[in-house]
Amino acid sequence: MAEHREIEAGIEKDFTQQMSYGDYLRLDLLLGAQQPQSDPPQHDELLFIVQHQTSELWLKLMVHELRSARSLLASDDLSPALKRLARIKHIQRVLTDQWSVLATLTPSEYAEIRPFLATSSGFQSAQYREVEFLLGNKDADMVPVFKHDPPARDALATLLREPSLYDEFLAYLARRGYNVPADVLTRDVTRSHPSSPGLVEVFAQVYAAPADHWGVYETCEELVDVEDNFQQWRFRHLQVVQRTIGHKVGTGGSSGVDFLRRALDLTFFPELFEVRTRIGG
Repeated sequence: MAEHREIEAGIEKDFTQQMSYGDYLRLDLLLGAQQPQSDPPQHDELLFIVQHQTSELWLKLMVHELRSARSLLASDDLSPALKRLARIKHIQRVLTDQWSVLATLTPSEYAEIRPFLATSSGFQSAQYREVEFLLGNKDADMVPVFKHDPPARDALATLLREPSLYDEFLAYLARRGYNVPADVLTRDVTRSHPSSPGLVEVFAQVYAAPADHWGVYETCEELVDVEDNFQQWRFRHLQVVQRTIGHKVGTGGSSGVDFLRRALDLTFFPELFEVRTRIGG
């Protein structure tokens, strides 16, 4: 029996040593996933595909990190949660910088590939919706949009019913003795978080004496950074769409630039911005 285990261990070790870079990263699948639809082939279609596929990979990692940060806050592990948020901010910067590559696509070049996109649209990205749900922008109407993709639909339906990252932070504050309003803690988490004057008061106390509330103060600023980065990503998206298609309707049927401009008014953590009016006043 011992000899058999040694043989198995040897086989496993040998397999690991023989695994190549391409094997580990499944590059055969990854690099074979770009399948342009244009016929005759249009040069710029590969750019469009790679841009969006890499964005989906970064969104996948962001969902992973957001879920982890949320769980850590739920278990009162603030320091590693802050580490997750720091990584999320770097991911956001990469996603924002990527728009500069797509911005090299001129209106004339995009017009050559647009017919082959059919009705596909970034609006249909389930992972993007997961990020928004995790940050607190809940919308039950988004779940049936993915009825054609049961795993994505079910993941969103679950996130809809779960607390957001911000909900877990506020629950953490309550456990630490901060006077978080009861209605905030018992609210319907399937809806977006509404602004709470009582919560603004809590954060006003934190910002009035940062040294006395350093961990909470730092978390507040990390969350503000995350939202600020998200808004920069949204704005850069709007700019690229505007310079590429003007005010045309989006491929998925959205109102294009107008839809993206309205999204700039959305906020995840309203009290963390409202409290700034109080600081030093």
